[in-house]
Amino acid sequence: MNGTDLHKTAVDCAEGLPGAALEHPFGPGWEVFKVRGKVFMLMTEVPGRPVVILKAEPGEAQALREQYSHITPGYHMNKKHWITLEGGAGVDKELVGELVTESYRLVVAHLPKAEQPVDPHAYGSGRWAAR
Repeated sequence: MNGTDLHKTAVDCAEGLPGAALEHPFGPGWEVFKVRGKVFMLMTEVPGRPVVILKAEPGEAQALREQYSHITPGYHMNKKHWITLEGGAGVDKELVGELVTESYRLVVAHLPKAEQPVDPHAYGSGRWAAR
C-alpha cells in the first residue's frame, strides 16, 4: 500500500467510527481525528512521507514494531503509547482498519462511561485488540 492509499484507508475507517470528528488544530498539514475531544489518529506528510499516527497498548506497540518494518514509534508523540504507520509491504487495508479501530477503542475506554459512544470492550475487536 502506498502513502496515498494509506491515508485514504485510514480516513475511510475513522469516518465510520461513532462520534469521530476531523479537526485541524495544528494547521493544514495535519489531519487530527478525535472522539469526544480526545485524539485517536493523526495524519501528516510532515516527516517527508505520508504517515498515520495511532495510539496502541505499549506491549502491542512493541510487537507491531518488531513484526512490521513500516511501523515505528509515534512521530512527535509518546513513543511508548503511540505508533507511526507508513505505507509499504505488509501494510494492507485490514491492518490499517484494525489499528485505527484499536486506537479509537483505547481512547474511548478512557472516557467517562457517560461520554463513551460505544462499549470499548465489545466494539470492533480484531487481531490486535486488547485481550
